[in-house]
Amino acid sequence: MGTDHTSKIVGTAWGLLILNTLGSTGAKTIVPLPRSLIQMVTMGALAVAFTLALAVNPRLRIRASAFVFLLTLLLVPSVISSADLESGFGALFRCARLALFVGTLWLLSRWWDGGLTFVRHHIRIYFAVLASVAAGAVLSPGAAMPELYGGRLVGALWPLTPPQIGQYAAVIIGLAVLLLLGRRTDRVSAAVVIVPALVLLALTHTRTATLGLLIGLVLAIGSLFLTSAAARRFFAWAVLCAAVAAVGFGSVLRAWFLRGQSEENFTSLTGRAKVWDALLAAPRTTSEHLFGAGLGDKSFGGLPIDNSWLAVYHEQGMTGVALVAAVIVVLGGVALLRPPSLPRACAIFLISYCAIASYTEAGLGDASPYLLHLAVAASLLAVPATAPAATAEVPGRPVPRWAQSSEVT
Repeated sequence: MGTDHTSKIVGTAWGLLILNTLGSTGAKTIVPLPRSLIQMVTMGALAVAFTLALAVNPRLRIRASAFVFLLTLLLVPSVISSADLESGFGALFRCARLALFVGTLWLLSRWWDGGLTFVRHHIRIYFAVLASVAAGAVLSPGAAMPELYGGRLVGALWPLTPPQIGQYAAVIIGLAVLLLLGRRTDRVSAAVVIVPALVLLALTHTRTATLGLLIGLVLAIGSLFLTSAAARRFFAWAVLCAAVAAVGFGSVLRAWFLRGQSEENFTSLTGRAKVWDALLAAPRTTSEHLFGAGLGDKSFGGLPIDNSWLAVYHEQGMTGVALVAAVIVVLGGVALLRPPSLPRACAIFLISYCAIASYTEAGLGDASPYLLHLAVAASLLAVPATAPAATAEVPGRPVPRWAQSSEVT
């Protein structure tokens, strides 16, 4: 199979994984889409992604990956907690989905070589998703910025929420900026990605994504500070622009950040803290404390949990929390031990973004965009496979004529 053809199949499989994690709930779309149809599309995308990954890797050659190994271990508390059907048959269905998701990552890990291939796949596919959001806003501005979401941008063609759109925009902005600093793309190509994504991020009013983008870029560029003059120049200009914006547009930025909320509502994280307190105060058995209540829809008492750590604790228990923490610690530790490079900077950005977003967004314990971001980070931190060295011939004594025969009599 040709290298280009294989690369296209791998990229298609990655795109289907992203399609699977887009979800099936969100704003009302211009053309009403039944939830059952959306679920059929997303689950079908995962099945096709696994099939393509298996077809392109029929010998099941995989790379050793602590990241995917820990995700495999995460299946254990997920299955144990879901087996008693306390959360219904949907829990077992979500376990099967997570198993298929992790299996696809194992198959694709063969192409994790420390290069930027999956970064480019990530940017292209999420840019296409954002293009659909922009198209929906052009076709129906009212449906794209409904009053139900406070006038924030949503997906009008595919049901996407403002936090989802903000997350996708922030991730591709950060990666595109780093590629530009590393001279792996030109300014025009970077601007085509960064400018529209910034506009969409601003229209979503997503604070978590904005903070994750800024802090992630500071850490990533900081990792290049001593080895890249471009990174130092960008950092200096960014600090200058931030100072000017803080002085000249401080009130506008504050109003954007508050989104019209009161100080009390803002300090309670838009009501999230009340759900978190109720979840932690709920009585649990020893089994539920260790393994959780089973994979669900990341909600408690009918309200979204919106915190990865508490969602994992609720569904997969302390065992799941320990495994997810190990994922972040292992990836972060490996990134810190690598020498300064563009792949390392991209990995630091993705890891730090996911760690920051985990405080107000759920997803680290189940098939989600956050696990795909971390998978890209794992691919960037993988050590390239080296071809085995040819065995050198060692001169020795001449072989007698009778010993050169290929048969033994």
